[in-house]
Amino acid sequence: MFTGIVEAIGRIRSVHDAAGARVFHLDDRGRIAPGLLADLAAFDGDPTKDIRSLRRVRFVMKDGKRAR
Repeated sequence: MFTGIVEAIGRIRSVHDAAGARVFHLDDRGRIAPGLLADLAAFDGDPTKDIRSLRRVRFVMKDGKRAR
């Protein structure tokens, strides 16, 4: 079970950072800065410590607008 959680955390991090965006030539993603595309999600808790916190969504921003 612990191995599965570690793998899930690694996957979450790998697709949500600047290095992951560069791999796919998405230079306008992976960072938060003016002029870049940003889809954000905030959770009640730290998913790296408790994967279940991904079910407790507090805020979602899509294309720069609040979606939830």
